[in-house]
Amino acid sequence: MAKGKDKDKAKDGEDKPKGGALKMLIFAIVLLAVGAGGAYGAFAAGLIGGGEVKEDNKPKLVRKGEEDPYAPAGEGKGDEQVSIVHGEGGSEFRTAYYTFAEPFTSNLSDSPALIQVDLAASTQRDGRVLQWLSQHELAVRSAILTELANTPEADIYSSDGKDRLKASITEAINSVLTEKEGFGGVDDVHFKALLVQ
Repeated sequence: MAKGKDKDKAKDGEDKPKGGALKMLIFAIVLLAVGAGGAYGAFAAGLIGGGEVKEDNKPKLVRKGEEDPYAPAGEGKGDEQVSIVHGEGGSEFRTAYYTFAEPFTSNLSDSPALIQVDLAASTQRDGRVLQWLSQHELAVRSAILTELANTPEADIYSSDGKDRLKASITEAINSVLTEKEGFGGVDDVHFKALLVQ
């Protein structure tokens, strides 16, 4: 009779060994395997961890007194070069200038008047910006002439109008440089001469 009672208890599940601990262990192992696989996949794809660090190759700001690694010829250290002494105040970054060799002459928007300007562009970035201005001067000149042709004559006679023209020329130059080199870098343009006829 004792055997019959044991069989009845086994059928009722009272003495039946439980598999809950085993199931939890298997679930934990599967979860760890999936997590490790996901982490490896993310690492291999470069999303996390020590994947290759891409160097930022954009022109860098140059502090006053620092040497520009991309200084155009004639601006580096040489026997005949006069050393530049920067002032204590103002910007912490040096400003370099690019002077356009020829003046710009264009008609003005909705006007028979002509404008002739001599321009220079300035940057606080390294010499690559100056190199790019020289290399892409033809495209830059075209963009500047377009901006001059879109300028109303009334803008030339006011300070605010000239400031808007400088801002639009700066934006046009940076647009060309960004298209050609992936980065603009021109901070401002400066009128060396301006004549309206």
